[in-house]
Amino acid sequence: MKRFLLMICVAMCAMTASAQQTTYQTQRDICYATSEDQYAAERCKLDVYYPQDTTGCPVVVWFHGGGLTGGNKYIPKPLRECGMVVVAVNYRLMPKVDIEECIDDAAAAVAWTFNHAEEYGGDVRKIFVAGHSAGGYLTSMIGLDKTWLAKYGIDADSIAALAPFSGQAITHFGYRQQHGIEATRPTIDSLAPLYHVRGDAPPLIIISGDRELELYGRYEEQAYFWRMMKLNGHTETYLYELDGFNHGKMATPAFHILKNHIAAIVAKSGGKSE
Repeated sequence: MKRFLLMICVAMCAMTASAQQTTYQTQRDICYATSEDQYAAERCKLDVYYPQDTTGCPVVVWFHGGGLTGGNKYIPKPLRECGMVVVAVNYRLMPKVDIEECIDDAAAAVAWTFNHAEEYGGDVRKIFVAGHSAGGYLTSMIGLDKTWLAKYGIDADSIAALAPFSGQAITHFGYRQQHGIEATRPTIDSLAPLYHVRGDAPPLIIISGDRELELYGRYEEQAYFWRMMKLNGHTETYLYELDGFNHGKMATPAFHILKNHIAAIVAKSGGKSE
């Protein structure tokens, strides 16, 4: 254990040292899906933030929050200058589209990343998918229900890890609201990450705010999510509760947890591309 912790520290230090000596660039508004629909053409875009003249970097695909009805892509400040490629994604929003289109856009963006990561110095074996709130829900859905990425020729199990920040594990409240279901009435169907729990999924890093400060029963959903993954034989499911942080504020410390897991997974894989 001590040796492995040392490997993590070495990986973190190496990433930091490399980051301090590297120039970063951002390429904006790249279309990741082709469509004649004007709204899709407007929303299906992403930004890539990447270190120049570097190869084999970890890649984080980041989905913004906003209840699936609002929000816009951004490069999270805690992920800047960390020796990583960051792909920030816009996706179509309800009620202009159905929830299935939101999920499909997320899958298309991750598939784009697998197909283009190396052009920006990324390693396709180190692609991590993460998001806050609605973005966390999308992260879990495309990572656990393999049909979404399979449509684009990508095996969801190729993802290095999934990191939903305070994402719904039951059916998303935006969808339930559209169908007249109260926010306090939980639903688990095929549009719920919980419906797709499986033991052979990528590592799952579940992060919640304080249970007394979170939205509704968000922590409790995630705790049940964690338990069901474990009961399905998944050995790399982790659950964190960030005491004192509400739904909106929890993302800042959650990035620290994400970066530690990235460093651990990179260290475990040998720290570099082969």
